[in-house]
Amino acid sequence: MCGIVGLFFKNPALQSELGRHVQAMLIGMTDRGPDSAGIAVYHRPAGPGRSKLTLFHPDPQYRWREVGGALGEAFDAEVDVEHKSNHAVVIVAAPEDKARAWLHRHHPEIRIMGYGQLMEVYKDMGLPAEVADKYGLASMEGTHAIGHTRMATESAVTTEHSHPFTAAADMCLVHNGSLSNHNNLRKWLRKRGLEFETDNDSEVAARYFAYRLSEGATLAEALEAGLKDLDGFFTFTMGTRDGFAVLRDAIACKPAVLAETDDWVAMASEFRSLANLPGVDKAKIWEPEPAVVYTWSLPKAA
Repeated sequence: MCGIVGLFFKNPALQSELGRHVQAMLIGMTDRGPDSAGIAVYHRPAGPGRSKLTLFHPDPQYRWREVGGALGEAFDAEVDVEHKSNHAVVIVAAPEDKARAWLHRHHPEIRIMGYGQLMEVYKDMGLPAEVADKYGLASMEGTHAIGHTRMATESAVTTEHSHPFTAAADMCLVHNGSLSNHNNLRKWLRKRGLEFETDNDSEVAARYFAYRLSEGATLAEALEAGLKDLDGFFTFTMGTRDGFAVLRDAIACKPAVLAETDDWVAMASEFRSLANLPGVDKAKIWEPEPAVVYTWSLPKAA
């Protein structure tokens, strides 16, 4: 049993309130996931020619500035480093795939939690309120965010096993449920060149969807393919660069609630995490249908 939340602002005037609302939503799911928690926040674009990476090392005093300096020397590029406890957000004037390859080669002790242009990922063991306070979630601004509170059933309770799982640039996944065919699917994906960092079944789902997207599938097509290829019970929420998506399996035994107004759309495993959103009393509120893909996205730039 885990808890999922997601909030997407249609109205740009609300972006300064994103973190405050997502923190309250995440804490509302504490009973569903006291082991660990995580959030992915879409904000602060890295800028043209620059990449943003969220990094993790268990030592809160890890030498992040030294690593950032060496990364900058390797690419002859400017590097910005923001240290938050055992995480660091690094912005570098280099392609993210090359920066990730350099980090894997020179600092295998570092875990890359998220990467892209917009997304930052913070996750850790502990109660949701503790994790949110640790990384300053309430003060974060942005367009959208997804979060997860975990009660482990399939794998160890560690920061690395916590959600969200990142599998492509500015794309991550949170999952409530259990997949029965994740071992076979992991083997199938490995044969196609994908690598894994944990034994978590949710990481398999994230990398499966990333693989489908890399083949040219649209977001909706990738999720629809998962209905055929993923065995088990699930509610997924996926964060993307310009929005988010929700999908439940065909039986839909894992709970989910959606709410939408002219200003925002939100989802949660239970309504209590939606109850204090602004204007929720006037929102359209419904339970997402089984095996139906729901997506929302920012308007395309003119």
